[in-house]
Amino acid sequence: MNITIGIADDHQLFLKSLSLLITSFNGFSIVAEAMNGKDLMDKIANLPAPPDIVLLDVNMPVMDGMKTTAALNKRYPGIKLAALSMKDNDATIIDMLKAGCCAYLLKDIHPAELEKALHEIHTVGHYHNDMANVNYRRLLLQSEQKQTLTDREREFLSLACSDLTYKAIALKMNVTERTVDGYREILFNKLNVQSRTGMVLEALRRQLITL
Repeated sequence: MNITIGIADDHQLFLKSLSLLITSFNGFSIVAEAMNGKDLMDKIANLPAPPDIVLLDVNMPVMDGMKTTAALNKRYPGIKLAALSMKDNDATIIDMLKAGCCAYLLKDIHPAELEKALHEIHTVGHYHNDMANVNYRRLLLQSEQKQTLTDREREFLSLACSDLTYKAIALKMNVTERTVDGYREILFNKLNVQSRTGMVLEALRRQLITL
């Protein structure tokens, strides 16, 4: 068995160290090293066959991880893509998973865990340890909630982000105050907030509204 790997990372020392580490794993070989996404795309195009797995740094110049993931996913749908990052913030994880990555690996991952991850990515098609799997599902669900707001919920959210009182919002929407209370509770739950201020800030962060 020879599982081929491509890597893109703009930190040369990390790139070379990671390549040496993966080469030391039984059954793995490095077929492409690149400093950015465009460089990687060019190198893969010149290979006899695309790599089985590609590890992509999230933040790179010229062509970053998200753009590279989308481009590779479109041109080489058979490649299994995994994000590499020092960041574990929600937005970055969501962006890379939505772009087409089947795993999100932190750069401080233990070598033994990395070897396990690469094997699972190759054989199963994804890698999430138990804790990460729960977290990914939560993040993706929260992200998808942006798309599942009803028209009336969006209308309420927009009005709630103004200086109108809830009573005034009810009049403007031509509904009872009790109905407005219901919209408020639904939005608090969907946005995972506990106050009107938190709702406004979360709506802005998710780009559900603009002021």
